Amino acid sequence: MNIVFCVKQTPDSAAKLQVTDNHVTWGDSPLIVNPWDEYAYEEALQLREKFGGKAVAVTMGPESAVEALKTCLAVGCDEAYLVSDPQLKGSDASATAYALSKAIQKAGEVDLVLMGKMSIDGETGLTSVMVGRHLGWNVLTNVIKIAEIDPDAKVIKVERMMDEGRQVCTASLPAVVSVIKGINEPRYPSFMGIRKAAKATVPT
Repeated sequence: MNIVFCVKQTPDSAAKLQVTDNHVTWGDSPLIVNPWDEYAYEEALQLREKFGGKAVAVTMGPESAVEALKTCLAVGCDEAYLVSDPQLKGSDASATAYALSKAIQKAGEVDLVLMGKMSIDGETGLTSVMVGRHLGWNVLTNVIKIAEIDPDAKVIKVERMMDEGRQVCTASLPAVVSVIKGINEPRYPSFMGIRKAAKATVPT
């Protein structure tokens, strides 16, 4: 089963907005993997361990976003790719989704795309839905549990967290799934994983 998960490099959640020369910035805040996306990479790794295949990380951003991808490599993902171009700077959710969808299409045969609910800087929650629309795939949002996957029948069954409770949905694969806190407990990079990731070359 081949899984792509999308991550974003964001400022630390404790960062404070600053305005410098009429531009809003995050100041000197350290950049991290968007916390919501940690649940996506953990779910991708667990599904790979269960069904085989590979887990591939993709991000869009400047060259510095390679560090977010190296975190993904350190926790155990198989491959990582950076989508980067000066013209993509300042992209909104729509442009970001379009670029990510094109990158996913280049990843070969993909059964599932996993994403975090939203990014802690933009907080739109739109990107996963738009990626699914560009790919022409089913989209399942606010997923708290992936209950079943039948790779042969190409079917996925999930539980979505709604205001009224949990909703059980079944959809055909390939699909785009955005996950929320509580679906798993993200793992930490191992020492050997960190050393391996530090030597890795990330294609752009």
